[in-house]
Amino acid sequence: MRGFLALSGLTNSAFVANCSNILKMAKVHPQRPPPPSPPSDSYITSRRETFTLWMKSLVIQGNGYTVFNSDGEIVYRMDNYDKKCSSEVYLMDLQGKVLFTILRRKLRVFGRWEGYKCNGSKVESQKPCFQVRKHCRILGGGSSCEVTVRPNEAQSYHYRIQGLAGKSTFKIVNSEGGVMAEVKQKQTSSGVVLGDDVLDLVVEPHVDHSLVMALVAVCGLIHHRM
Repeated sequence: MRGFLALSGLTNSAFVANCSNILKMAKVHPQRPPPPSPPSDSYITSRRETFTLWMKSLVIQGNGYTVFNSDGEIVYRMDNYDKKCSSEVYLMDLQGKVLFTILRRKLRVFGRWEGYKCNGSKVESQKPCFQVRKHCRILGGGSSCEVTVRPNEAQSYHYRIQGLAGKSTFKIVNSEGGVMAEVKQKQTSSGVVLGDDVLDLVVEPHVDHSLVMALVAVCGLIHHRM
């Protein structure tokens, strides 16, 4: 734990304080009316951003993951209060405001995951903001997912999540093959590779961080890590 705190830029007291604040939240949805939703570009920056993914929930006996920014502050979290690999999960910010509701739709083969953009406890649209379908490649042991993002009726974008079966590392690429975000195992300054539960997430400029975090959650559900 001390090594993780040092890598994330958190002191013991800061970590305990952050955990304490989160554990006080008895429910996923806040009791008070949520604050107004920030503009969509508030999750987009003009520079490359690096986050630390801790594939653990801060809620006791919960499943999920916690995201720290480069300053060691908790910025996103996903807590699965029901059971591991639940068919309905929520991506939240530190205050417990729901950003995405993610649902699994069962199909005959691999299934489909749908993400609904939220403003606190309210779903903004009955139509999904994104859909993820899993594909497998028999040769080479790899796997990939097709992602369709529809921010509105007039726009549609197609991405792909590329990774290796059984590995924690993967990339999110656009339709032209350009890397939008990459997840890889975290290394210390001396080059020591940490465990599978501590990962680096690098998000390229002008990419929606909240969307990337939602897709990371889907990957965790696909690989039965949450």
